[in-house]
Amino acid sequence: MSEKDLISSDINTYIANQAAKDTLRFITCGSVDDGKSTLIGRLLYESKMIFDDQLSALQKDSSKFGTQGDEIDFALLVDGLAAEREQGITIDVAYRFFTTDKRKFIVADTPGHQQYTRNMATGASTASLAILMIDARKGILEQTRRHAFIASLLGIKQIVLAVNKLDLVDYSEAAFNKISADFDVIHKEHLKFDHVQAIPLSALKGDNIIELSDNTPWYQGPTLMEWLETVENAKIVKGPLRLPIQYVLRPNLDYRGYAGRVASGSVAPGNKVKILPSGVETVIEEITSMDGALDSAEEGASIAVTLQDEVDASRGDMIVEASASAELSDQFRVNIIWMHEQQMMPGRSYILKIEGGTANATIAKPRHKINVNNYERLPADVLELNDIGSCNISLDRNIAFDAYEENRTTGSFILIDRESNATVGAGLIRYALRRASNIHWQALEINKSARSEAKSQTPCVLWFTGLSGSGKSTIANIVEKKLHANLRHTMLLDGDNVRHGLNRDLGFTDQDRVENIRRVTEVCKLMVEAGLITLVSFISPFASERVGARQALCEGEFIEVFVKTSLAEAERRDVKGLYAKARSGHLKNFTGIDSPYEEPTNPEIIVDTEKHSAEECAEQIISYLLEKGYA
Repeated sequence: MSEKDLISSDINTYIANQAAKDTLRFITCGSVDDGKSTLIGRLLYESKMIFDDQLSALQKDSSKFGTQGDEIDFALLVDGLAAEREQGITIDVAYRFFTTDKRKFIVADTPGHQQYTRNMATGASTASLAILMIDARKGILEQTRRHAFIASLLGIKQIVLAVNKLDLVDYSEAAFNKISADFDVIHKEHLKFDHVQAIPLSALKGDNIIELSDNTPWYQGPTLMEWLETVENAKIVKGPLRLPIQYVLRPNLDYRGYAGRVASGSVAPGNKVKILPSGVETVIEEITSMDGALDSAEEGASIAVTLQDEVDASRGDMIVEASASAELSDQFRVNIIWMHEQQMMPGRSYILKIEGGTANATIAKPRHKINVNNYERLPADVLELNDIGSCNISLDRNIAFDAYEENRTTGSFILIDRESNATVGAGLIRYALRRASNIHWQALEINKSARSEAKSQTPCVLWFTGLSGSGKSTIANIVEKKLHANLRHTMLLDGDNVRHGLNRDLGFTDQDRVENIRRVTEVCKLMVEAGLITLVSFISPFASERVGARQALCEGEFIEVFVKTSLAEAERRDVKGLYAKARSGHLKNFTGIDSPYEEPTNPEIIVDTEKHSAEECAEQIISYLLEKGYA
């Protein structure tokens, strides 16, 4: 009885049969219009996983949206979005399930267009193997190389080189052999697959999908389905226990459980474990799931555990095997796949998310990026959309991790933009930087509280932001004079003054502006630690950097002051003659003219210099400080 018939006649037996099979996750990737969606549709059709009503709907859709004339367009089984059907291309990752007598399969159909490279990387991140599609007429293209490199970078070890559309080149053995030979050169020189299986195909006609085709008598290797059913499932790695904590469960005073998904290894009551990053050791007391108490749990299981000892553990911490601990660090060498139209800014603060935990992250200037045409390492100042680069990254705290090559789950992360909350990059941890383990924070006997108490004040940062000519420096200077007269301990950091010393090596590109604020933020942290009220007068045009500065300080220590002035009024004042130079083209990257200024959305203080004098604005700020207890 077929799987399809069994579903309708004996669902319990069907479910039992499925539970006994292992699951192979794979992706189809390659360049646009190589036949990825058609291939998956063909696999679904040939595995008898299309029901009569679905087949009828497919036939109707083929006549309306199809690209194969009167024949069934199998790609429509996968391309479910209206935009995909109208354009005839895949734009999102489509996951489909099918099963045979030997194995279950989850396949991800990934877009071939370059602008959707991020979607391909998403699909590849959970796959055990990849089917790399190549149009026999076109051979190996740039996007073919890009997807092959990403698949290799993400740790996929098995690959099918699917030379498709053989029917359009008269089933030419020479065309197949040339593509296979060309890819073999690329593989040996630049990629890290354990095995490459080349198969000549016609996804549309069904050649070599299920049975060997009479059209290719010169090929005697495995069919695609035969290979998929028998290839070793390389995804499962038997590593030591890694249980990232996603939730702390406290339904009552008598229960404290730590819930998460087992990333690798196994766990059982009585196991000695360690909590990272604290390093506290304890013993597993109980394991539970939705089905009740468990004797053990394996990789992939979603569980909650209780511990024999009271420990301080929270979301983002990791429970690991005591005798095989993960590493701890706050600085790494990483590979990053950049996924956003807005370029990566060295020095900008991003949110790094790794297995439920988050940290503030700063990326250094890329060491290099990869030219996907020849896999050469190229110098780079930034990473653009779809770039793949090697970078150093610094965090504001230690995190537990494994190198990506050892554990794909605990060695990967995503980067999130602070302002938009968009995922902008995906990263793979290669190793911790040695300097991170050789440099330790020195505990000091005199701390911030002691210094603040001695000065009888609450330290903070007054961050003045606004256009050039808005009056930031003038107002900040008046505020400092008033604070000084009241015997407050202050320091004023002015943008122009700092560029004469600390930041004299920086220009006015976007990257330089980001680095400018990053350095000033670090100085502010030291000033606050010294117990000072610090006044910062910088244009600081990018909201992300101001958010990063706020995040670098403790709650209540960052006070954003928006010095509001229209561009027209700022130009009218033009004390330094800078706007005139920018308008004439003699001054490039000037804020407000050819470089953007992003106004604060929720500053603590807004002063309007078109409605009030500098003295009045300063008094407004002093009143705020007195009301909030800073001065």
